Amino acid sequence: MSTVMPFDAGTALLHDVTTAVKTAGTTLRDRYTPHARGVSLDEVVAEIHANDDAVLEMLREPLLRVRPGSQWAEDELAGGALPPGEWWVVDSAEGNINHVHGMEDWAVTATLVRDNQPVLTVVHLPLTGDTYTAVAGGGAHLNARPLKVSAKIDLGASLTGTGQARPGEDERTFRRIGDSVTAMLINGLVVRVSVPATMQLIHVAAGRMDAFWQFSDVRSGLVAGALLVSEAGGTVTDLAGAPWNTASRDFMAAAPGIHTAALKILLPIA
Repeated sequence: MSTVMPFDAGTALLHDVTTAVKTAGTTLRDRYTPHARGVSLDEVVAEIHANDDAVLEMLREPLLRVRPGSQWAEDELAGGALPPGEWWVVDSAEGNINHVHGMEDWAVTATLVRDNQPVLTVVHLPLTGDTYTAVAGGGAHLNARPLKVSAKIDLGASLTGTGQARPGEDERTFRRIGDSVTAMLINGLVVRVSVPATMQLIHVAAGRMDAFWQFSDVRSGLVAGALLVSEAGGTVTDLAGAPWNTASRDFMAAAPGIHTAALKILLPIA
């Protein structure tokens, strides 16, 4: 990620955002069942929308209130640059598809983006109670404990990951995902292919995984993890190696020791 000026958020803003995200997380947790809900596509989509409807409005008003002048990014599946200024990029149920299928990999996220760079983020996992936070220039933390990315320098020893960003992406993107997984399986150790992106990126920030890449620009799945990884000492770029921001076409977040080697493998595919 390109160099971002430290963000003087003050402890009050981070506290207020954390409170709002945790409160929304309680509602999402109460809607969770350990079994799948919905059989047909229409039923699954209805469950996803019901989760969003139950949680989203719990976040909008509190977040806009605690940051006067900020704006709200409406479409959580949108990508590309935002207009200048401060924007809240929120996913009320990051990993919604997992939630409605009775799986545990989901979270509530809220990220403040200033001039297309994330500057403050909160990711809350309601089932475990874990909360990941980061502020530009202030480091990344899990439940107040500092995070640090992996120290690995050998791509051959790496645990990496990728996944699709949204349903119904074009066939070319799906083929690139498949080709990239094959390439990293040949050159790395293990590759995880799963959704959502944030749930892999928190592992990169915590040093449990070594890299994550994605052939997409969906903001809501990337901004939180991008800031967490960057503030934990990782390297965040596009797949050409240029500094990443929300206008970037694709994404790579990795431990510094394997970032260059991973890009070398993926650039021809990207």
